Amino acid sequence: MEQLHFLAMAASLPKAGDTARAWRGHERWQEATAADPVLAEFAGRLKADSAANALFDAIFGNSPHLTQIILREPGFFHRLVKDGPDATFDAAICQLRTEAAVTGGRLDADARLMAALRLAKSRVALVTGLADIAGVWTLETVTGRLSEFAGTALSLATAHLMTAAAAAGDIELSEPGDPERGSGYVILGLGKLGAHELNYSSDIDLIVLYDDDIIRYTGRQTPQQCFVRLTRDLVRLMEERTKDGYVFRTDLRLRPDPGYTPVALSMLAAETYYESMGQNWERAAMIKARPVAGDIQAGEGFLDRLRPFLWRKSLDFAAIQDIHSIKRQINAHRGGRNIAVAGHNVKLGRGGIREIEFFVQTQQLIWGGRAPSLRTAATCETLKALLATGHISEESLNQLTEAYRYLRQVEHRLQMIDDRQTHVLPVNDEDLGNVAAFLGYDSIKAFSRELLHHLGNVEKHYADLFEEAPELAARGNLVFTGIEDDPDTLETLRTLGFRESAKVLDLIRGWHRGRTRATRSARARELLTELMPSLLEAFSKTAQPDAALFNFDRFLKAMPTGVQLLSLFYANPSLLDLVAEIMGMAPRLAGYLSHNPSLFDAVLSAGFFEPLPGPDILDGELTEALEQARDYEDVLELARRWANDRKFRCGVQILRHSLDADGAGVALANIADTILRRFLAITTEQIAANHGEIKDGVMCVVALGKLGGLELTGNSDLDLLFVYDAPGGLEMSDGNTPLAVSQYYARLGQHLISAISAPTSEGRLFEVDMRLRPAGNAGPIVSSFEAFMQYQRESAWTWEHLALTRARVVSGPESLGRRLRDGIHDILTQRRDDAKLVEDVADMRRRVERGHPAQSIWEIKYLRGGLVDVEFIAQYLQLRHACDHPEILSGSTVEALTRIGEAGLLDAAEVAALIRANRLWRNLQGMLRLTYEGKFNEEVVPGGLKALLAEATDNASFKTLKEDMEATAAEIHAIYRCLIDDRAMPKDLT
Repeated sequence: MEQLHFLAMAASLPKAGDTARAWRGHERWQEATAADPVLAEFAGRLKADSAANALFDAIFGNSPHLTQIILREPGFFHRLVKDGPDATFDAAICQLRTEAAVTGGRLDADARLMAALRLAKSRVALVTGLADIAGVWTLETVTGRLSEFAGTALSLATAHLMTAAAAAGDIELSEPGDPERGSGYVILGLGKLGAHELNYSSDIDLIVLYDDDIIRYTGRQTPQQCFVRLTRDLVRLMEERTKDGYVFRTDLRLRPDPGYTPVALSMLAAETYYESMGQNWERAAMIKARPVAGDIQAGEGFLDRLRPFLWRKSLDFAAIQDIHSIKRQINAHRGGRNIAVAGHNVKLGRGGIREIEFFVQTQQLIWGGRAPSLRTAATCETLKALLATGHISEESLNQLTEAYRYLRQVEHRLQMIDDRQTHVLPVNDEDLGNVAAFLGYDSIKAFSRELLHHLGNVEKHYADLFEEAPELAARGNLVFTGIEDDPDTLETLRTLGFRESAKVLDLIRGWHRGRTRATRSARARELLTELMPSLLEAFSKTAQPDAALFNFDRFLKAMPTGVQLLSLFYANPSLLDLVAEIMGMAPRLAGYLSHNPSLFDAVLSAGFFEPLPGPDILDGELTEALEQARDYEDVLELARRWANDRKFRCGVQILRHSLDADGAGVALANIADTILRRFLAITTEQIAANHGEIKDGVMCVVALGKLGGLELTGNSDLDLLFVYDAPGGLEMSDGNTPLAVSQYYARLGQHLISAISAPTSEGRLFEVDMRLRPAGNAGPIVSSFEAFMQYQRESAWTWEHLALTRARVVSGPESLGRRLRDGIHDILTQRRDDAKLVEDVADMRRRVERGHPAQSIWEIKYLRGGLVDVEFIAQYLQLRHACDHPEILSGSTVEALTRIGEAGLLDAAEVAALIRANRLWRNLQGMLRLTYEGKFNEEVVPGGLKALLAEATDNASFKTLKEDMEATAAEIHAIYRCLIDDRAMPKDLT
């Protein structure tokens, strides 16, 4: 009888995990061989052999994939059993080379080569699978043979494509009989292919390069376009699924910056990248690199030139720290007893294959520059070299080698089942029991015991590397190196509150690749690695972690360099928390900070969180800032930067609850006042330079609304009106291009509005709203004093006098300012018909409600019982009682209500309720304008923002805040109805 090579170790063959499937396999084998007398006789002999039946049980009962190959090619299986795996493998490779040699020039060349490659892959899978199961080949032989086939397949496909490209006139071949030699086109194998450690169902990691100094390009496009197309065709030949299956899934993402570079890269571009941008993890990846196809000599030359990047004779502290950080990105544990075997990833999970590889590679990076013996690609070989050089103990060598071999065996069995690239053990007991059986265990318990033993050993030795290093990833893995999404890192990100964990991981991976200017230096990326856990922890505490991180990404992209910034974060963790808070909770502040990263200098100053100084000091600061101006455009830019910096400071203080609405209103109004005073003077000088002066003429700026009441918010418009006074009888200015008096001041007003509101590279200062001027939008931009007072006495509507209660002269000569204040005081203190007044106020409020109906309690301004109702009450009571109590007049709503209460004009409890409501609404409004854009929808608002709003209003929770809002609105609306609505006769709004 023929020697049955696979049966020599039949006693160690695994039993069938699924006996029913094994029985069906036996039946189908008899059917597949029945038609061929030779095969039928062979099958009959095997049926009578107990060892052969044990082999069939091991295959049919555990691996549907190998079963399918045997049934599809019973003749090849016969040859394998007869000749043994070594001879059969060699014959399969030889047959593939023969078939590839006759494809050139044929119309069906691609299809024929693809079929030959896929047939050979199927046969190689069967040979290696059976040799592995039977224990005939060692792990190194199995992975080496798989790697050999991959290299052969790539080489034959590359030669085929090069020949076709030459025939098409795109390239000239230096040796047409050997198209790869001297071509300058190189296929580097990395990862397990590069180390001759290919998995049973591995992807193949490739970097494709071409050498401009060697290639002979003769096509019509560019060399890059040619070799990109050729590479895509190579990938297609490898991984396209046909009726015959596929050869290998290919992965080209280990090339320099794969998101931004073509699939085929010039060697010069690759060398430049590695020399300037290459990261330590890429050094680790290149340890395993070798040319596997194409111009082997050119590939070896490239790797030789890369040697200084890869093997550094000396490393500075920062580089070593970065390498340790790469190790520490994987959360180190000791002992694997609490690992759930079901569902465990034997490659990426705790105690898995990757931890062994990281253990080896990180030490190679540190010591390999000075110890050439450590410059090996194979894992077990490198472990021996680490022992020989005194960097690991014999226990580490033995236990890690045993664990590596064992875990690779588990990995292979998982992949043999259905030819899937999986490393994850089944979750359910039935499938997990089948895997245990395939590995030769009688029970899941026995398998789990040995698996956990090896995982625990790996964890122990891996954790030993952290003895002198602080934990980098406190909550779990944070692995942003390489190209694969680490499942534990995705879970860590989800645990931290990031909803789009895959996008976040990809974004951070881009930072590490230097895709932004700020992270292109090695030092910046080293700092980034160390900071990453703290950075993510800080962003996880914000209302919207994903949005916060994406805002931070925009901020980073605006930075010309990142070392200084990241060093600041490293030295000042509280600054990182602040930036995260801004990015996650204050989109407007985030945008401004992204545009002006130099603000960090101010943030770090001792007085940043102190209240802003008063008007006099602000005026001095603005004067100093404008001293740098060379022209009017510089004035506009510098003034905007000065004002926006201080608005930013107020915003941060609001966000941090060190500034409430009252304090912020005054601080922001002081900034606006300072700008208005300075710009009125500047624009007056400009107009005078072009048109002369109006002798003894003057103009004042009057603020109304929020600015008038010192209640400004960060994005408030400025409600303004302009009033001038000029001597009677004067008709024109005295310049070379004179203007009529009214035209002169209209031009001055327009210039002032433009100076304040025109957008520049620094943005706008403020939007200006002139609708409260006499006659509104229909009236002139600027009014004379006489016309203004006449309009207020004779033509103004009640609502215009309501607005006038907040009038405040902010800029202009004191002579006119005093007259304006006196005149406005006279208007506000005139005696009024109370019945008409109350009806007009009620009518106006109804019109406001009709134009702006509040859809939810979060429309704080227009909500019944909201901010407008509080303001209308204060303004109505001032107009009603100022004739007898002029002391109640004040532009500040709180101040006016306080004075009204002191005068005994409103019940003290109602005054207190109105003041409290005003502060509640304004604190909420100020915080929402910083932190939220669009209509507030509490169903989708993150919990962090809800907590922030509750804290800003001194509420214990978001729930109590809502209850507070509802009760406050009801109370204020009741007061409003009692004072106004119930006393007014409704008017027809049509």
